[in-house]
Order: sequence, then structure tokens, then C-alpha cells
Amino acid sequence: MMARGVLAAVLTVGVVLPAVPVRAAVQAVVCNRYCDGRDAGSAAGDRIAVTSALYGRTFRLHVNDTDAMAWATVDGGQAGDQVWLDRSFDGGRTWAGDSRLGVTTVPAGSTGWRTGQYNVDDWNTTGVGALRACGKAGDRPEISCTSWARSNWNAWDRRTAAATALMMRFDRGTGLFDGDGWWTGANALTAVIDNIRRSGMHSYQYAIASTYDKNVNARQGQFRNEYLDDTGWWGLAWVAAYDVTGDSRYLSTARADADHMYSYWDATCGGGVWWKTDRKNKNAIENSLYIQLNAMLSQRISGDVTYRGRAQQAWAWFQGTGMINGSSLVNDGVNLSTCKNNGDVTWSYNQGVLINALVQLNKLTGDANALSVARRIGDAMTGSTYLSPGGILREPNEPDACSGDGASFKGAAIRGLGVLNTAAGGAYNTYLTRNADSAYSRDRDSLDMYGSHWAGPFAGTNHSCQHSALDLLNAAP
Repeated sequence: MMARGVLAAVLTVGVVLPAVPVRAAVQAVVCNRYCDGRDAGSAAGDRIAVTSALYGRTFRLHVNDTDAMAWATVDGGQAGDQVWLDRSFDGGRTWAGDSRLGVTTVPAGSTGWRTGQYNVDDWNTTGVGALRACGKAGDRPEISCTSWARSNWNAWDRRTAAATALMMRFDRGTGLFDGDGWWTGANALTAVIDNIRRSGMHSYQYAIASTYDKNVNARQGQFRNEYLDDTGWWGLAWVAAYDVTGDSRYLSTARADADHMYSYWDATCGGGVWWKTDRKNKNAIENSLYIQLNAMLSQRISGDVTYRGRAQQAWAWFQGTGMINGSSLVNDGVNLSTCKNNGDVTWSYNQGVLINALVQLNKLTGDANALSVARRIGDAMTGSTYLSPGGILREPNEPDACSGDGASFKGAAIRGLGVLNTAAGGAYNTYLTRNADSAYSRDRDSLDMYGSHWAGPFAGTNHSCQHSALDLLNAAP
């Protein structure tokens, strides 16, 4: 999608396009520690983040990490050449206004020039930003842009950098990620909250209240809807939100979600929650989420017996279905004709969510068998040549594009394994580290955005792939 701007710029580094003049308003000036336009000569630091070239000219993006500002330069040029910055608040997908921040022309007698400094983020509007340097030769129409980059503000290590990249995809208007991500948005918010707990960085805690306030009355209210697994994901997100904030409204919503799921538990096949309100399927995912949510609620509600009993009842039922197969992997669901394992795909998230549920049940009740089963599933997932070829987690039929539900699956899987790793004293440290190192070195772009293949190569991103990588980095030791 071509963004608005005075010059239509290239979206892929190394490809140049002719300039296309359009009319557009000038971007608003951003003022954080300093206001946009500050002289680059006063920068407290100078890190060259990315470069591009065109007709012998080199365009560079310089980053002042101390003040979270950046500027652009052109070298090897001639009088009349231009250089400027683009700034985006959605990870480089669009940029508003004039799109030529600080545009300047190389003067007579010089071969290079620079713009002023411009802020990367807009702290006043919670805009998480990125910049790139662009330019053109004075006697030719084509332009060239670097890839997008940012300062290391709120990105001092690979874990916080991934969280910041995920927040570039947070839609401040809808309170969801990538505009309208629903259950995947619940997972993305959970990953952000887990990052707050793991890193101590509270910069993005505003997303919790923003998501809640903008969506609490959506669909069936209290984050309930016709898909019971969706409701479970949101319930777990609000438990995590309660843990970080202490705000009781989040715990109340998590209870409403658990109660909504319970209303779709019935005697068909001896028990279990339906996947959807049309009562046509009973699957592993919503029942694993149901066990986890009820167990976590019971841990947080003094004197509770109701949620505890539901978690225990659901686990007893789950074991009786045989959805955990002979290889200690969890298949997709129940065959309603036989009320036994349907033998369908062993999606990665079915492993991780049940693992998480069993760890929570063990914490609640001391059930040693629950933790033992979690370990067997964890060992099977990490040792499977189907789910972990070469020791790197891979979703069955994993696509290049970060699209569809499956892009979120590995995040939930690795989150559960991380919880088990803590409970098991670091038993999966090697596996988690191997996956984190691989994703960081092979599946990442200049903005610390991650794609679907943790073994590489990088082939695009969205909030689902990004939260999955953040879940991985949160879980890694």
C-alpha cells in the first residue's frame, strides 16, 4: 500500500521508483525531550542504523539513541540532490502528512548534506515510531530509501525490542492489534503483559486499559463471543492484566469469561466444553484453555471451590477422551461418534496450552500426575521431528506469510513450555535458547519484526507472528 506523501517512495530497499507528486498536509511537529528539527550537530550520539545507495549516492539513517531521535544524510552527491526522512507509527506500513521530514537540498560546492533530528516516537500520543532515510539525485526522478529503523529506547535487548516492534502494530483507535485482531489480539496483549513482568518495562502498560475500555462492550460483552476458545484466550489475558495492575475489573471479566465457557459444558461424550455455541465440535484447545483459566482463577480467589472443581472435572474428562495420543502429543479434538481422539493434527498450541493448564493445576492442587503429564507432552513436543525439526519449533503446514490463525499457535505453545520450564527447574533451557537464537539471527528485520519461520528465512510479519516471537523471547532464559 503506497502511503500519502509529496514523493511516492520505494517500499523495498534497493529498488527505485520515479517520483510522483501529490498534495498532502505537513506532519505535525513532535516534541519529546526535544522538538523535531533540532540540529544534528547537537546529537548526543551517532549510530548509523541502515543505508541505501542510488547513482553513487549513499543515504544513511543516523540514530541518536540518547535522545531517541534520528537524522538522514547523503554523501557522494552533488548540488541539487535531496535527502529527507519518513516517519511511521505502524511499523512502516503507512506514513502520514508530507512524508518528507526535514527535506533539504545539497548546496552548491558540497557533495553531502544532512537533515535536522526528528523524534522516533511520539510520547504524547503513545505513538511507537520508526524512521527511514530517503533521497534522490537532483537530475533524476528516482528515489531510494533505507529500511526502517528506530532508536534503542524501550528496546535495550532483544526481548524489549520485540515488544516495542509488536506495539508498532497496536491500533490506538481500536485498542486491538493490526486493526481488528480478536483472539490473536488477546494473545498479543498477553505477550506484552508477560514482557512487562519479565523485563520490568512498563512503557506499554497503557495497552491494557486501552484494549479493555475500547472493547469490553464488543460482541457479547466482557470479551465473550460465540467461539469458546476465543473467550478463553481473553479470560487468560485479563488474569495476566490483573496480576500486573491489581485492578479487580480484569479479574471480574476473567470470571465472566470462565462462566460463559462453563455454560457450554454438557454431558455429550461425558462432558467437555463445546468449541462454538452451535455445539458441533468438542476440541482440545477450548478445553485446555478452560482448565487453565479455572485453575488460575481459583489461585486468585480466596476460599474458592467452584473454579477449582471445574478445573479438576475438566482434566478428568480430558484424560478419558484419549486426546493425548500414544506419542504423548495432543490431537485436535474428539470424534463425537466415538467420543475418543479424532486423530487430527497435533497443532503446536494444543501441546503448549495443555502444558500450561497442567502446570497451573499442579500449582493449585499439588496434583503430581498433572505435572508429570505436562513433562511428557513437553518432551514429546521438543523431541518431535514433526513439530521440532532440527530442534526448532515449526507449526504443521507453516506458511511463509503471517496470515491465518496458525500464525499465533507457536506463541501459545512456547508460552506454555516456558511456564513448564520454570516449574521444572530449567529443563528446557537448551531448547528455548536454541529457538530464540535462531529466530533472532535468521527471522528478523531491521525493526526487530519477526516472521513465521524461526529457522529462517524472514518472509514478512504481522502481530500474530510478532507476538509468537515475543512469547519465545519472554520464555527463553
